[in-house]
Amino acid sequence: MKAFPSKNAPYYINEDGASAHQSGMDLRDYFAAKAMQGIVDSSVDAGLETTQIADSAYRIADAMIKARKK
Repeated sequence: MKAFPSKNAPYYINEDGASAHQSGMDLRDYFAAKAMQGIVDSSVDAGLETTQIADSAYRIADAMIKARKK
């Protein structure tokens, strides 16, 4: 599922110069990004490694996806 689906999603130029279709951000990635913002904000001085933050953000995103299905 996409966070920002669009029927008329724009094309853009890749780094290699080829055109590509942008269909939107995955909902899981969107949720993880939002969760990560909160984790980073609340744990600036907690000494968490970046991989710990990313793992936690995706665990939260997965829980959010699961909760939506109830």
